[in-house]
Amino acid sequence: MRSPPPHRTCFHGGVSRPAVAEIENWRSALAAAGKLQPDIVTALLSVHGDRGARAIEAVSEHRVKRYRDFTVVVGYDEEYVVEDGGCTCKDCQYNLDSTDPNQRCWHTLAVDIAERIDQVDEHDMWYSDVREFM
Repeated sequence: MRSPPPHRTCFHGGVSRPAVAEIENWRSALAAAGKLQPDIVTALLSVHGDRGARAIEAVSEHRVKRYRDFTVVVGYDEEYVVEDGGCTCKDCQYNLDSTDPNQRCWHTLAVDIAERIDQVDEHDMWYSDVREFM
């Protein structure tokens, strides 16, 4: 039986970060870094694949919006309410195991990312009121 490799640290711009292979939890790494970094993106994509890529795209396009009553991710065809780690999308409802933290739709991943890098678009209004105008 092989023993685990010794702890290694990569240095980038004078900032110490764990090596890509050692990032077990991209959420905590992202919260600590406060921004998307290549090693964190690699870890996120290795766990979540295309869903992770779509989440990063949504965050970069400022499509994560927080209202007084809900957090909403704007999709291509409609908006999805994300609340308590769940989502109103069909992927979340039918394809994913809600008890497995690695099985997340891209909308919930986008909220996780946006919150950790302070990229949630805040709206001081009720989503239920905004929805009436749509």
